Amino acid sequence: MSPNKVSVVLGSQWGDEGKGKLVDLLAGSADCVARCQGGNNAGHTVVIGEKKYAFHLLPSGIVHEGCMALIGNGVVIHLPGLFAEIQGNNLSGWEKRLRISTRAHLVFDFHQALDGLQESRRSGSALGTTKKGIGPAYSSKVSRSGIRVGDLLGDFAHFESRFRRLTDDLKGTLDDIDVEQEIARYKEYAEQIRPLAVESVSYLHGLIREGKKVLIEGANASMLDIDFGTYPFVTSSNCVIGGVLTGLDLWVVKAYTTRVGTGSFPTELNNETGTYLQETGHEFGTTTGRRRRCGWLDLPMIRYTSLINGCTAFALTKLDVLTGLETLSICVDYNGDPETPYPATEEEMGAEDISSIRSFEELP
Repeated sequence: MSPNKVSVVLGSQWGDEGKGKLVDLLAGSADCVARCQGGNNAGHTVVIGEKKYAFHLLPSGIVHEGCMALIGNGVVIHLPGLFAEIQGNNLSGWEKRLRISTRAHLVFDFHQALDGLQESRRSGSALGTTKKGIGPAYSSKVSRSGIRVGDLLGDFAHFESRFRRLTDDLKGTLDDIDVEQEIARYKEYAEQIRPLAVESVSYLHGLIREGKKVLIEGANASMLDIDFGTYPFVTSSNCVIGGVLTGLDLWVVKAYTTRVGTGSFPTELNNETGTYLQETGHEFGTTTGRRRRCGWLDLPMIRYTSLINGCTAFALTKLDVLTGLETLSICVDYNGDPETPYPATEEEMGAEDISSIRSFEELP
């Protein structure tokens, strides 16, 4: 790691750049690894020896003894998923290393049900959501009706009141919520997470004052950012540097480009080369198992996300996947002018159907 007290690892594309591998390499010299946003819709895979870990909510640095792992206030947490993840990875000593921000918002099962319902109603315009309840949970947060970890740990009657109010708002949309069962379940969760809860702002700044090294682990990626990504095919949180306490911004760039779900993809390869990249690069989602769409490296995108985040260095990943290809291509611009600003809308990206076009001049 850099001598800076805080280092940040972010994705520069649409995710799956190899952030987990880089974080694992850096975490060995970090005192704390922290997640800053997103939820269990993101997936990081870490392999140590013969052991393979699949992380969705947990900071992947938790596998290192002596390294604290913080789930920060910008994360939305599905507690059943968190404990299933801990159990599934067979982690030892995690209770001593894991800390959870009292300011982090909770994802409930009804958020996930609502996510699936909303996606099904979009029909032909589906966004490709993971249906983990992330969007609805952030909606609750922004509408100021969300429930935070701290609400669960204080007077439980306060939590119960807020939970009933939140579920009352869904009557007519979701009528099968077993409110009493959920309240009883979360009363048990409250005692399980109580020893792990911290006020994350003072906790992090305390580490920094002590000269400790903090590594921030970004989830998703810059082109999925709610403000700067390819809207509406984005996630529901800020995945760029603006949402992160920063010192050094270390960029992760995959040697080719991948994307999960729908949305524009200028360099996508719908041919044998794309299939080769999928299979050789094992491009299947850690969270969903879905095939990742594959294409050539897109430099206009990298320039754009670099401007947003002000990166100081980058790590190029998955070069080995390209070694079996005779010819490699790189996108250097979209229309012959590298100074053209990155498109802000799907229409500008040329997402419309071009299957009937037969000449270069007709292309958007």
